[in-house]
Amino acid sequence: MGRMKLHHKSYGSGHPLIILHGLFGTLDNWHTMSVRLGKMFHVFAVDQRNHGRSPHSDEFNYTVMAKDLLLFMDEHRIETTHLIGHSMGGKTAMQFVKLHPERVSKLVVVDIAPRRYDAHHDHIFDTLCALDLRKHHSRASIEHELLPHFPSLPVRQFLLKNLTRDTSGPFKWKMNLPVIRKNYRCVNRAVTLSHPFDRPTLFIRGSQSSYIGGNDLKEIRRQYLNVQFATIDAGHWLHAEAPEEFFEVVEKFL
Repeated sequence: MGRMKLHHKSYGSGHPLIILHGLFGTLDNWHTMSVRLGKMFHVFAVDQRNHGRSPHSDEFNYTVMAKDLLLFMDEHRIETTHLIGHSMGGKTAMQFVKLHPERVSKLVVVDIAPRRYDAHHDHIFDTLCALDLRKHHSRASIEHELLPHFPSLPVRQFLLKNLTRDTSGPFKWKMNLPVIRKNYRCVNRAVTLSHPFDRPTLFIRGSQSSYIGGNDLKEIRRQYLNVQFATIDAGHWLHAEAPEEFFEVVEKFL
């Protein structure tokens, strides 16, 4: 696929700040935080390819997602930006500073390390792919079917944000689920910088999450020379689980 026009929402004014969501996410997951940050910055919350309302493509890896971001910045005449990336979005942000370090003024990586990860989303893929959306006539019905697989209400609500439907048609997924699953190994791969990034960088991790462990810190410091760390008492979706603390940490850094 050629030039991809990413769906986005903008908030506020000031220095640009781009937010990249994680796997299975959309920019809507960041709406409340975008509104708050929009009081200080010109926030662009973006749907990455194959997610939300952005176009679908058979190509799905960090190289093409970093290219999407570059084209987005050029389209909106953004020379340099603060960049926040959560989970998969954090890996996209790492790939972007690897290729275009001069375009990022400050980097915030949320609960993801540069290393390769083992597959641990197979349960989500299996459940969502097995779900026959055509037989459901309400979101409540779909949520009821998901309940035995995902007892956590926040997890169900997070996944259900991916649902959409035409006026008279059946429910369908906004995200390109088959392509995301096919390229899942690409999502889990390591992103290693060719040259260390020396601009201000903040890695935020959740104390109840295992995505950034103690063994990751040395490698992060090797690749990101001007790095700070913050830990928030939350799980992987720490911006939703502990929004006040997350906002304070990000505001102070930026």
